[in-house]
Amino acid sequence: MKRRQRLLAGTLLAAILAGPLSAAAATPQAQGVVWQIDNTHVYPYGDWDQLGVQDLLVQWTAVNNIAFVSTPNIPPAPRLPDWPRIAGEPWARNVIVGLDGNFNETTARAEAISLVEQSVKLAPYHPPVHVVGWYFPVEIDPTWADAKTLRTVLGTLPRPLWISVYDNSNIGGAALANWLASWLPSDVGVFFQDGCGEYARDAPVARTYADALSAKLGSTRVRIIAEAFRPAQGGGLRAATADELGTQLDNYHGYRTYLFDGPHYVSRQLVQELLDRANGAAVKARAVAAASGVAH
Repeated sequence: MKRRQRLLAGTLLAAILAGPLSAAAATPQAQGVVWQIDNTHVYPYGDWDQLGVQDLLVQWTAVNNIAFVSTPNIPPAPRLPDWPRIAGEPWARNVIVGLDGNFNETTARAEAISLVEQSVKLAPYHPPVHVVGWYFPVEIDPTWADAKTLRTVLGTLPRPLWISVYDNSNIGGAALANWLASWLPSDVGVFFQDGCGEYARDAPVARTYADALSAKLGSTRVRIIAEAFRPAQGGGLRAATADELGTQLDNYHGYRTYLFDGPHYVSRQLVQELLDRANGAAVKARAVAAASGVAH
């Protein structure tokens, strides 16, 4: 009997290990990808849909008084994106359109009211994509003493509206949620930047932040930005490895998670490595389950 069980177990394990694996992730690893447009990244290409991505968050459509759409109010960039092509990409079925921003955070915050006013004028000239929301690209954290001044002016922007928040001071998820709830309009959603990119925290701790925000603000208002970069030796940034980014994505199940940012850091090769990692984990889990079932 034991010999028969061993033979059966061997047959089951061989079938599992030899079984075909899907090219795309059976369970989505991410739902969105962020695109931070600049003059060297106006033609985004990638296989992000293989990870489950269907949403595109465009960080801004104008920045530093240069527009990446045709508008009479702001001078155009030297090259404009091929928006009709982007609209047809499987990873851009739903697009959250970023409004007017500035590369420099200090300047963006100082000029936030003006950027809101410019954004109101910019919104009607949005790209020809399936717009499901809007994003105001002035990033927020608890060290910004005047952030509460946004409460009224955010009301002039189109809906659904999203902002992003980070916490490099590590005040904790509950404190961050309470601070946001004290002034952020109740119909504005939050993208939480996980802080893993520059080691502000690890993914399990980032998950506790998202849970605290969700408990305070409501689950439909909270999404996670998974930072897909790490500090590089000698300065600058590098792409996260599959294990680094995969660990983040593993921890964020249940939240709509967006990769920051796709064109800069999440290459086709990294997508394939993430798929291989997920498929390897799935094969191992199936093998363990089969062996356990035979044992019983």
